[in-house]
Amino acid sequence: MSSIIEVEQVSKRFIISHEGVSQYTALRDEISQKAKRIFSFLKPGQADDISREEFWALQDISFKVEQGDRVGIIGRNGAGKSTLLKILSRISEPSSGTIRIRGRVASLLEVGTGFHPELTGRENIFLNGAILGMSRAEIRSKFDAIVDFAEVEKFLDTPVKRYSSGMYVRLAFAVAAFLEPEILVVDEVLAVGDAQFQKKCLGKMEDVSRNEGRTVLFVSHQMNAIETLTNKAIYLKSGKIQNFGDTEEIVNEYLHDYEHATDVRSYTSRSGSGKARLVKLEVWGRGQKLTSVKQGEPFTVRVGIEAKEGLGMDISFVLENFREHPIFCTHLSDLGEPIRNSETYMEFDIPVNLNSLRKGEYLMSMALFKPEKGEFYDTVLHFPLINVEGMDEAGLFPVDHRWGDQYFPLAWNKISI
Repeated sequence: MSSIIEVEQVSKRFIISHEGVSQYTALRDEISQKAKRIFSFLKPGQADDISREEFWALQDISFKVEQGDRVGIIGRNGAGKSTLLKILSRISEPSSGTIRIRGRVASLLEVGTGFHPELTGRENIFLNGAILGMSRAEIRSKFDAIVDFAEVEKFLDTPVKRYSSGMYVRLAFAVAAFLEPEILVVDEVLAVGDAQFQKKCLGKMEDVSRNEGRTVLFVSHQMNAIETLTNKAIYLKSGKIQNFGDTEEIVNEYLHDYEHATDVRSYTSRSGSGKARLVKLEVWGRGQKLTSVKQGEPFTVRVGIEAKEGLGMDISFVLENFREHPIFCTHLSDLGEPIRNSETYMEFDIPVNLNSLRKGEYLMSMALFKPEKGEFYDTVLHFPLINVEGMDEAGLFPVDHRWGDQYFPLAWNKISI
């Protein structure tokens, strides 16, 4: 079987500019800065407070994909997944290295990728087909199937700039999947669609890869989708390939790779405006800090938050299993009101008194946000929280491999008929 994609020592570098900006700038300061820029040739490097930093999104990436392979690309936020797909789709050029692709590539990376906003849905179908090198007759033969799958028949002659994001994605995916490229490249953009359409798309991708023998590259944070759809996976970490191989093995490595995450202050899988920030995360029980608990043992999650004074805030806490699937969610405002803090540092205890968790590793995601405006101050994703080990002393938890993350011993009552 021949390699349809060959990537050799590919790297991608970005130059990031940092400019020092104070909260308040007087007019005289603006005039002064503009003057410095105008006369910067007099003192090179001293014109203003701009510094430049190299950022390597990808570093020495090498791998081969065989024809018909279904390859999942996984990794934390900022690992370089989208950058790699853009390079493979010829949207972006690598800074170094070589790529050999044998076959037509159809990409679905961002909402509206490859569409002209002023053209109608009908016109964009023919435009995308032409870009893929298809004749008008070939496109016509697939036209009805594309429209039927995308469910946009009523809006076919409407400029796509008036489409909702969901309509955009439905049509873009249908075009990419039905115009028969040898290689189909799909990013997390499917998350824009509703659950039913996501399922429909996954089914179509499975069909084109398994039954039609086409190659699929798929980026997703949904490990169930990766495991269902792909037979191989690439684990990217900080711009480098951590591992490449059988999907089940790679997904298992990815889901258990939390050794670097010991301090929530330095945890990088987060986003937000920074007006408030989670800076402390501890698990307490038996009067001490814990790294693990017994099955059935209650525990308390203690969080510390730094925030600007007078900030309106609600807090969301999500407990997850090691596959990053939510188990339960609680909000600060569930039994009260969002707070307006009068201090710059606050601590909260979240009691998990009904610990019905089965043996395993558990994660946490947390969001600090302004509820009325939907502004997120800090969002921390999938931080390793606690390990639940062994049976409780009373022996209430079973040692078998039942389904589910929680165990509830329930008394069954037989009804006399």
